[in-house]
Amino acid sequence: MIAVTPETFALAQTFTISRGSKTHAHVLTVRITRGGITGWGECVPYARYGESLESVTAQIESLPEAITRAALQSALPPGAARNAVDCALWDLEAKTAGRRVWELAGLAAPGPKVVTYTLSLDTPEAMRAMAATHAHRPVLKIKLGTPDDMPRLEAVRQGAPRAKILIDANEGWTPEIYTELAPHLLRLGVALVEQPLPAGADEMLAEIARPLPVCADESCFDAASLPALKGKYDMVNLKLDKTGGLTEALRTRDEAARLGFGLMVGCMVGSSLAMAPAVLVAQTADETDLDGPLLLAQDRDHPLRYDAHGVHPSTPELWG
Repeated sequence: MIAVTPETFALAQTFTISRGSKTHAHVLTVRITRGGITGWGECVPYARYGESLESVTAQIESLPEAITRAALQSALPPGAARNAVDCALWDLEAKTAGRRVWELAGLAAPGPKVVTYTLSLDTPEAMRAMAATHAHRPVLKIKLGTPDDMPRLEAVRQGAPRAKILIDANEGWTPEIYTELAPHLLRLGVALVEQPLPAGADEMLAEIARPLPVCADESCFDAASLPALKGKYDMVNLKLDKTGGLTEALRTRDEAARLGFGLMVGCMVGSSLAMAPAVLVAQTADETDLDGPLLLAQDRDHPLRYDAHGVHPSTPELWG
């Protein structure tokens, strides 16, 4: 049996990017029960990619009850629907076999990974205060993507003078804005910039100087999307809601390494259930941006553990 349930998690505070704000994480939880054993997974339908809770639910409910993980890869396209089902099938396989997912996948035993903490888009004053609150964290990711970002960036650096800073423009800049900002990004010690230009309008990245690493997010989905990114991007951000699950994420990770891309593993704003499979992918990542649960007011039972060492792999009680 395949069951789909919409669930809502309140955020600890409003989360804003260049495309808008949210106060709650709206997710779909998929449970697959066979032989009295249930595996589960979570996805976050994303309007940017033409998804809604209703459309993704319909995709999942269209699947045959006995769908296999291999058949799933062609039954659904990359995206949120395939992600939740794929991860639920991995969890089901692990519980049925009495083993961990990483063992079934032939991966090394996972350990904790230092996590990037995201500061949402706000006024410079608010972002300075938030940066100061989280200045103890080793890596901060700053949501930007407006024509007036320099005061925000300066404010964050003042609030967290020692933190490693990553910038996510969420497609919000033009080539002119990025070119103008780039020297200041270097001056302020920014380590990378993520998706500065809109996907589909990013050809200029192959022509303008890239004085610091540029990471593809909205331009990157699965392994098939990688060749077109060569020459424009230095890194790729893999999110399971884009690759369509752990199966394709692992394949995309390996292909990205083969093509010479650096790797970030990211997430939508979701619960620990959504992060747990991604922690396995992130074991070889340069940047681990799996802070979704840290942004929630309340997480699921048996949540992932976050401490000074980063995010720890899930316990079997949660997933895998």
